[in-house]
Amino acid sequence: MQKIAVFVDVQNIYYTTRDAFHRQFNYRLLWQELMAQGDIVQANAYAIQRSDDQQHKFQKALKHIGFNVKLKPFIQRSDGSAKGDWDVGITIDVLTAAAQGNIDTIVLLSGDGDFDLLLNHVKAEFGVKTIVYGVSDLTANSLINAADEYYKIEASLLL
Repeated sequence: MQKIAVFVDVQNIYYTTRDAFHRQFNYRLLWQELMAQGDIVQANAYAIQRSDDQQHKFQKALKHIGFNVKLKPFIQRSDGSAKGDWDVGITIDVLTAAAQGNIDTIVLLSGDGDFDLLLNHVKAEFGVKTIVYGVSDLTANSLINAADEYYKIEASLLL
């Protein structure tokens, strides 16, 4: 049985599914699909912490499904721009999981092309299979090409 580690760039998935479909991603259905492929031994969802009841409900639902929810504070800059990026945290956790040697497959939910180097590295260095889920028109080609398998997020994976 495949040992699977899942890493979700929550902000990326939220905005890409919202922009492309005006709908939300179905994390429970994803979990069921992945469980059919193997044993999920690690599952992290990376989100931005806001004092918002909807966010708290969403994070509680992710935890109930089986995700470890990692939160980073939302930073509002004085110029009005905002920051809330998990790229480095996701990268460290993926590298750590791959290096431990007990993971066969890394599943990344993101369309961010910055992760292409990460996927190429874990495949070459640790022999880990890489799978990406992303919204087709909003996923970087470099990320798609870096993955062993790419699955388009389409209506069937939405609420």
